[in-house]
Amino acid sequence: MIAMAREQRLAEIFVEVADSLVEDFDVIDLLQRLSSRCVELLDVSAAGILLVDAHGELQIIAASDEHTRLLELFALQHDQGPCVECYRTGAPRTNIDLTRPETTSAWPRFAAQARETGYVTTHAIPLRLRNRVVGALNLFQTTPHRLGDDDIALAQALADVATIAVLQQRTLEQSHVENSQLQTALTSRILIEQVKGVLAERWNTSVDDAFAAFRSYARSRQLRLSDLAARIIGGDFDTRTIPAPPSATDGRPEERRA
Repeated sequence: MIAMAREQRLAEIFVEVADSLVEDFDVIDLLQRLSSRCVELLDVSAAGILLVDAHGELQIIAASDEHTRLLELFALQHDQGPCVECYRTGAPRTNIDLTRPETTSAWPRFAAQARETGYVTTHAIPLRLRNRVVGALNLFQTTPHRLGDDDIALAQALADVATIAVLQQRTLEQSHVENSQLQTALTSRILIEQVKGVLAERWNTSVDDAFAAFRSYARSRQLRLSDLAARIIGGDFDTRTIPAPPSATDGRPEERRA
């Protein structure tokens, strides 16, 4: 990306984020957009965002694609990987070569799974505000290209934006409200994952394409992702009103309601 064009795009993205930080904004959608913007701005292959819940456990809240979401889940299940370490220490881990023996020795299951997914380099950036860490931003690359200091600083800036989006300044000193916000976001994500699976099966398409169609429908009608997901899972929304993605191969009229 040409430097001037990249700077212009960066400015546009921060304006986009600022416009989103209004009362009752959709934190899931915002973090999903941020993960995609990380891929766009940093020239990495994928990105994922993890948040800690009210019980101190990390959960996956957003990912640029389904493969990355599953890899993050794998890392959390096995309590391994730079994202886990980054959250615990509050320090970034960058330019980690997943093919090196030292990496495999430190995180044997995570490193092997990441390589199987196609990634050879990874980075973990803390989501923090001052001395508070609420999660981590993970970046993945399919090539051994290193991120320079400027790119790492930009990644930290994007992680800081994600942190502010979650915490919101007006609730920083109200830990019970903050924990409630985090837990609500994580609970909403579970509903959204269920809907992604339902739509992917219904349309016989990929989970990524199903999510893109679901998200596009919600945004075009100014609906919160979590609210629409709850209606679908609750059975009071006809998913046939959502336009199927181009990749859909099964649009039979007898499709059932969800």
